[in-house]
Amino acid sequence: MPNYRPYPDYQPSGIDWLGDIPTHWKAKRLKYGFQLLTEKAVEKENPVGLENIEGWSGQFIETESEFQGDGIAFQKGDILFGKLRPYLAKVYLADFQGEAVGDFHVMRPTSDMVGKFALYQCLNKDFITTVDSSTYGAKMPRVSWEYMANMLFAFPSFDEQQQIAAFLDRETVKIDQLIAKQQQLIELLKEKRQAVISHAVTKGLNPDVKMNPSGVEWLGDVPEHWTIAQLKLFTTLMQTGPFGSQLHAEDYTEEGVPVINPAHITPDRTLSPDPLVSVTQNTASRLERHQLNTGDLILGRRGELGRCAVIHQEQAGWICGTGSLKITVKLSLNPEYTAYLISSEGVRAELSLASKGSTMDNLNTEILGSIRIPIPPVHEQQTILENISNQKEKYHRLLEKAQRQIGLLRERRAALISAAVTGKIDVREVALLA
Repeated sequence: MPNYRPYPDYQPSGIDWLGDIPTHWKAKRLKYGFQLLTEKAVEKENPVGLENIEGWSGQFIETESEFQGDGIAFQKGDILFGKLRPYLAKVYLADFQGEAVGDFHVMRPTSDMVGKFALYQCLNKDFITTVDSSTYGAKMPRVSWEYMANMLFAFPSFDEQQQIAAFLDRETVKIDQLIAKQQQLIELLKEKRQAVISHAVTKGLNPDVKMNPSGVEWLGDVPEHWTIAQLKLFTTLMQTGPFGSQLHAEDYTEEGVPVINPAHITPDRTLSPDPLVSVTQNTASRLERHQLNTGDLILGRRGELGRCAVIHQEQAGWICGTGSLKITVKLSLNPEYTAYLISSEGVRAELSLASKGSTMDNLNTEILGSIRIPIPPVHEQQTILENISNQKEKYHRLLEKAQRQIGLLRERRAALISAAVTGKIDVREVALLA
């Protein structure tokens, strides 16, 4: 930490992850700073689960989840340490009374331990790494209280703990605000990127071209040489499944023909290969009408309407699973252009509106086929796609830059916490000047 001075004198702590500590500090086992709470809650008024705690920040996240099972009663000022998969660093200093439901060590700081200082020390990257190295259980690794209780913990004086905690509160808030600004920038860039793509596929690239009314409310004016027509006139639409009842245990195989569904469609309109259910070649032959060909589109029938993906050559022959619509375009439509059009803001809004009131608000071939879309000449579709590719590359670079900045800020935050709670920097005077 080049901006902060070290303490005048140090002594060995006796533990690798803690290293040398200031000579007036003590290194004691964690159990001397906390009481482990195990009493079951009589009532469940404010249940807290692991999903309520943001990793590495100690922030509480509101959810609508309903937690099952008994919880451990905690009070304001207690620390909830997520003992399941501790590498996630889910640690929370409670600011209300409630019940810890699930895999928590609930710890109450003793009178000589400042809760906020303890929280920051528990969020120290080296502390988390050491805790995680002790876990047991391959699928659901947990840390035992016996191990945690006997780990060495840094114990400055009570007043110095308060000073360090106050310093970190102030500095981490500044860093968190910078992170939030970068996250807002990322969302704005994503919105702008989507708007640019939507405009390109519905208005074209030439701002000087003569426009005519499309006759479609959401579409407005379009270039006069474009065609406006229902999607079904330029595509073959098919609703897939359900065919689960046709499949038996022997039909499935680890390495066969993948069966894909909308859950495998990523936000950038590609198909994620994991997790994929696959079936034998013989089973795939039985489901031939559900097979996908190069250039087909797969579209989800519910949820985020408009999310779709184009099937590429290496994916030809995959099975279009339940909950999907398969779209085969005719020669007058480019598959990639069609995918961008279907995922554009206007078409998504139209699909959502049109599907309301149908069974479970599902999208079907009739609704999809009736959507009126703009169709440029094929060569113009290709030009639009090339422009979109260039625009996406530009936004990709900007998004990567923002993500890198967030990564650097988080590294800075972690390093500052680690240096302060282990005594590598002396923040006492800085804290008093605040």
